[in-house]
Amino acid sequence: MQRNYNSSKLSNSKPGKKSSISQSRFNGIFKLVFRFFKLGFILFFGLSLFGVLLFRFVRPPFTWLMIERGFQQKARGVDWKIDKQWVSFDEISDNMKRAAVAAEDQSFLEHHGFDFHAIEKAIEKNAHSKKLIGGSTISQQVAKNVFLWEGRSLLRKGIEAYFTVLIEVFWSKKRIMEMYLNEIEMGDGIYGIEAASQAYFHKHASELTRHEAAAIAVIFPSPLKWSATNPTRYLKHRQYLIMKNMKRLGPLDF
Repeated sequence: MQRNYNSSKLSNSKPGKKSSISQSRFNGIFKLVFRFFKLGFILFFGLSLFGVLLFRFVRPPFTWLMIERGFQQKARGVDWKIDKQWVSFDEISDNMKRAAVAAEDQSFLEHHGFDFHAIEKAIEKNAHSKKLIGGSTISQQVAKNVFLWEGRSLLRKGIEAYFTVLIEVFWSKKRIMEMYLNEIEMGDGIYGIEAASQAYFHKHASELTRHEAAAIAVIFPSPLKWSATNPTRYLKHRQYLIMKNMKRLGPLDF
């Protein structure tokens, strides 16, 4: 009888022991995964903060969009083209700065990275229209153009919002506008206002007139499809509205 009792006791203890081992393994894997994500988060935060602080003083050598467009050009059988010439904020025509604000983000100097009224308006309009419009501010566009890739996923939009907060905290509005006008795509292989000014009007960015600045600003939403020197009827109307808004803007105190 004693022998049977011990045998029964041993057999009853095995499932509990296996369960304890499985739980221990699960806890070990969970801790490993948690450490991995923790390390990844710290690394991402550190590198992103370093990048934002670095580009506060240094010009970005390239953007992911430039690389992507380069591969698209090669796929079409044409040469890789990146026409880009950096110019300082003071070397850019005030007309161009006003045109950019009038066309893309009229509350640029007032908000802290996000124009929630414009976002709400865009969501409301997109819900009833097949033609989608964006509510991105200039700060958000800089975050996307300088640090991120093209796309509309929630992940990319979330990271874009994160970088927008960082540049609003660590950069001045002057630096954001300078970066915007030097990095934005303005034609096939054309990046930045100096390259665009030379390509479309054969002059320095500091010499752009109101009319020319508005003509360039009007193609910002679709620079590969539209032309600053050969505008459609729609673009001419948009150019007129931009010039009208440029007059309405008060002093741009950067």
